[in-house]
Formats: sequence, C-alpha cells, structure tokens
Amino acid sequence: MFETRQARLRALETLERRTKQFRSREDSWPFRMPHEPLDLDAIVEDALAGEEGAVRADTLKSRTVLRLEWNGGSQWELFAITLPNGLHIYCDTDGHETRVLASAKRGNPGDADGFFLERLAESRGELFGIEMQGGPPERIRCAIGDREFLADVFVDLFEGSDAELRLRAERPDDEEKDFRRDVAGWLARVLTAPPRTRRQPRVREQLDNES
Repeated sequence: MFETRQARLRALETLERRTKQFRSREDSWPFRMPHEPLDLDAIVEDALAGEEGAVRADTLKSRTVLRLEWNGGSQWELFAITLPNGLHIYCDTDGHETRVLASAKRGNPGDADGFFLERLAESRGELFGIEMQGGPPERIRCAIGDREFLADVFVDLFEGSDAELRLRAERPDDEEKDFRRDVAGWLARVLTAPPRTRRQPRVREQLDNES
C-alpha cells in the first residue's frame, strides 16, 4: 500500500512538472494547454521508470466531469485530476487512449468543470486539440446539474454537425423549428446528472467580474 501511494505521488509530481510547459491563449481563460494533447499513460510510465503495474493512469482520476455513451459500446469520458498544489488537470479517454488536454488553477472545481465544458463546446474541441464528431449519444452522465447550462453546451457542440441533423430529424413536422428545444428534449431523455442546486457560472460573467 505504501509503495502504491508513493508511485501515485511520483506520477502526480511528473504530471505537475509537465504542466509548467502549458501555455494559455487569448480565448482560453482560465485554461493552459500543451502544444498538443499528451499521452497520460506515457507520462505515468515515465514517472515510474518501468515499475509495471505500480499505478495505472485511470487511478489518478479525481472526478468524472462528462461521460458520453453510444449504442454498440463506444464511449468518451472527460475527467479531472486534482494535483496536490490545487491545479485541475483535464483529460479525456475513449477507452483506448487517455490524453491530457489542459490545466486550470481555480479554487472551485465545479466552476472549473463548467468553464471547461463551455470552452470545449464553443470551439468544438479545437481549443484543446481534439475533434468532437458523430451522432448524439444515447446516454450522458455529467457532474453538473444545471440543465439550462448543459443545453447551451450541447447546442454549441452540435450545431453544424451530424448530431444536429439527427436531432432535427426527430422533430415532428408540425412543430416550430427550435434547435435548442430539440436539444433540451433530447437531454431530458438521455441525461443523468445531480439535482440542480445552483446556476452554473459562465466564462463571460467571470471575465467581466475580473476586469
């Protein structure tokens, strides 16, 4: 048990050193990113210097932010690792590879999680070096309970994609065209999330408060 804790600590320390090379962009507040997504498994392997099985990359996870599942077994998960210094590291995995996408130095992890989803959606993943594509998932799990916020996120994420075409095709012909309502109805069917306890802060509001 002691050896496992030490191995986990070394992996986190190595990850912290790598984040010092991350850089921000004008449109990336509050996130800093590597030049391209990093292989988390390779970082852990390097930290443990060949101690095979000492600790796996997925055991570093502090919380799942968003999980998308499609019929047929395909899935995608966004999760966060909280380092001892308080830095939040955002990673994604499709079950085959796990990548480090960004870091954020924020006191409230719930706020940082929401900001990440907002930045992810508005850039369609481009800001973090990934591509979001495919049809709408059949099941969604999210750590955020603000349904209005999540509807906004998926509207931005789906607009102009195959997912938008599929959701619009499900609308009865006699209904008024309103893509946001399509997304809200779809979310009501597929989303598992905590009960809403507060309104999720938005990036623009926080930037206005800090200016």
